[in-house]
Amino acid sequence: MQVTQYRQTHDAIKSMDVPSIMSASVAVYRNIYTEDRFRQTYGTEDQSRERERLRDRLAQRCSCSQVDCLHLLQKRLPVSSWLPKYKLKKWLLGDIIAGLTVGIVHIPQGMAFALLTSVAPVYGLYTSFFPVVLYMLFGTGHHVSTGTFAVLSLMTGSVVDVLSDEMLDSDYGIMIACCVLLLSQLCMCGLQLGFLSTYLSEPIVKAFTSAAAFHVTVSQLQSMLGLRLPRYAGAFSLFKTLASVMENVPHTNLAELVISLLCLAVLVPVKEVNSRFRERLRTPIPVEIITVIIATGITYAFSLDSKYDIQIVGHIPAGFPEPRLPALETVPEIAGDTVAITLVAYAVSVSLAMIYADKHGYSIDPNQELLAHGISNTVSSLFTCFPNSATLATTNILESAGGHTQLAGLFTSLVVLIVLLLIGPLFYFLPKAVLACINVTSLRQMFLLFQDLPDLWRISKIDFMVWLVTWLSVVVLNVDLGLAIGVVFSMMTVICLPGVKILTYNGPIYYGNRSFFKADMTQLLGLTPERIRSREKALKAIEKREREAVSSVVRLSIHQFICNMLLKCRSLF
Repeated sequence: MQVTQYRQTHDAIKSMDVPSIMSASVAVYRNIYTEDRFRQTYGTEDQSRERERLRDRLAQRCSCSQVDCLHLLQKRLPVSSWLPKYKLKKWLLGDIIAGLTVGIVHIPQGMAFALLTSVAPVYGLYTSFFPVVLYMLFGTGHHVSTGTFAVLSLMTGSVVDVLSDEMLDSDYGIMIACCVLLLSQLCMCGLQLGFLSTYLSEPIVKAFTSAAAFHVTVSQLQSMLGLRLPRYAGAFSLFKTLASVMENVPHTNLAELVISLLCLAVLVPVKEVNSRFRERLRTPIPVEIITVIIATGITYAFSLDSKYDIQIVGHIPAGFPEPRLPALETVPEIAGDTVAITLVAYAVSVSLAMIYADKHGYSIDPNQELLAHGISNTVSSLFTCFPNSATLATTNILESAGGHTQLAGLFTSLVVLIVLLLIGPLFYFLPKAVLACINVTSLRQMFLLFQDLPDLWRISKIDFMVWLVTWLSVVVLNVDLGLAIGVVFSMMTVICLPGVKILTYNGPIYYGNRSFFKADMTQLLGLTPERIRSREKALKAIEKREREAVSSVVRLSIHQFICNMLLKCRSLF
């Protein structure tokens, strides 16, 4: 507006003659600016350039070529990368056999681990289906088998038992378990808590899983004996459960005890055969599903549930569950327990993926693994699934049965899908004692971790102590609290290790501050120049004595050799 006013005034002046100009007075009105106000109104050259650079960067970030789009798709959806390269004739048969074998194992184990989670067995079948399909699409581990995991089921079950007792709704327990699953993924992906799993060292993970196996075994005693007892949680829960079982032994259901003993007599030897002859057997003997089918048939044929009051699985609905939100109102109560569940699930899953990737010569992307489990568990939480992860037992079966790629997960999910749609209701008369026996016998590998202790003692006594402290803490106190004690003790062994000093120096090290850095190091370590020189002299003296000792031994050996030769020559003449 000011420029227009100036031009109009200028044109009016030009139209006048000179005398008129001499007598006319011109007034130009404009705002008075300070330097700060002028910059605020019109900006500066640097700001305009900065806006242009920001605009260019945004345009570059938002633009996507066909190559970049394809690369992003292959990175975030790995199935689009490995499926076009799939070797049909070489890999398909192995993936089919391995997938079907793992699927058959998933059915009894899923229902059994659902009992550990204190939910209906059908939810174990859901947990064996949805995460498997989603990990096949988003995971990078070729030999990883996801599904129900005994330790996670036990940890989730302790949370469900505490909160579900306050509600009369029978379905409220699975809603709590779904909320634990959803919150664990929000902690891992949203809050970026994945780095915490780096503090779970190998001795901690092995000791934790071994000690958790004792909790699982003790918790299944009541089902194996046919006792109906409350489930204890918190510190010393293992001993409270043992005491309760011992007090109620006279009330044991003899029929369920006989069923448990017969199942153990079948499961333990056959599992031992599968383990010892794993290389000779094309696929392991599916003893769990065989036991489930036989036990269900006998219970139905002889009406054992009505005659001897045997606890059975009951109704298993056919079809898929309707999606629904978890019990979000329980978030404040389950937040603390969820952190421990999250750490264990992520540490087990990533460590298993890395072990088999190194064994077979391919690489995994830990960030993509985090995303894969996050998507898998977030979606699964909407379909009444409880916390899950990669499992050691089924991953071993998948690899030993000849699995090559994630496509094996497709055939695993097909087996579970057939059970969900057609066969599930036929397991109505399955005794819960059979599922308890399957739970106990599936922990064989966890109990065998004690075999590593002698080697661990020879390699590192500190790691041995970390293993022992973690194991005792988990067994004596509780799963969550014992894990926290193990992590803290492991960190203290590094921080408080004799001879280890930790120096934090806030700044770059260059010629201008080298003297200050040296002074700080000298003060921290106590290494004065005099002590360094004396130490060097002592080391040189030791090296000199060692050289003299070696040379004297060599001279003595040569002298002895010459004497022996002379004696032999004298004996000849």
